[in-house]
Amino acid sequence: MKSLGKYLLFISSLFKNRESFKTYVKLTFEECMLVGINSIVLVGLVSLFIGAVSTLQTAFNLVNPLIPDSVVGLVVRDLTILELAPTITAIIFAGKVGSSIAGNLGTMRITEQIDALEVMGINSASYLVLPKIVGTLIMYPLLVILAGVLAISGGFLAAKFGGVVSTADYFTGLKMDFNQFTVTFALIKSVVFGFLVSSISSYMGFFTKGGALEVGQASTRAVTVSCIAILFSDFILAQLLLVR
Repeated sequence: MKSLGKYLLFISSLFKNRESFKTYVKLTFEECMLVGINSIVLVGLVSLFIGAVSTLQTAFNLVNPLIPDSVVGLVVRDLTILELAPTITAIIFAGKVGSSIAGNLGTMRITEQIDALEVMGINSASYLVLPKIVGTLIMYPLLVILAGVLAISGGFLAAKFGGVVSTADYFTGLKMDFNQFTVTFALIKSVVFGFLVSSISSYMGFFTKGGALEVGQASTRAVTVSCIAILFSDFILAQLLLVR
């Protein structure tokens, strides 16, 4: 509970004694490049292969001849939108971006760069962390959309070249009983997950104490706690928004 209270106070401190809007625009743009653009290749590759594997495994488990092959496309579509694109991408995002954020801020802390900012009268938490969070909130939903498109595309490639289901049946399944709210739900999850990863990783890095060893430990804790928070919030959001 003490750590949770410290985390909430840390979040509230981001909105005190802020710098000029122009300063945050520049810093946020830089963070968007670091957080989003540099993650496209990894997220794209993982999503493409996850979609392909999902198609193959779903087709493998359809042993009942009464079940139409088009169900493969339906399962891959719903699985991708509801879980694979937002949640699995968030775990990857936490490992790549979350550890980087914690490591960078931890290094700045132990080299006294953060202390130097505070001596100059700058709210170091707001100056360093707020652009990271805003940049993540902008870019992560875009990464989730990209992941969803590529995962479904990977499923199509597996259907076409794997021969497990015809492409016509796959597309029929994609259009079958589509619920538009699943897309909204995925985007809501992406915003929540992006905030959790960026804020928790920043918190872990910002309060690092010691030396290089502690910076590594802070990065590890950031990834671990972020993953736990992602899975817990995933359950809560599903319970609140999907269960009727």
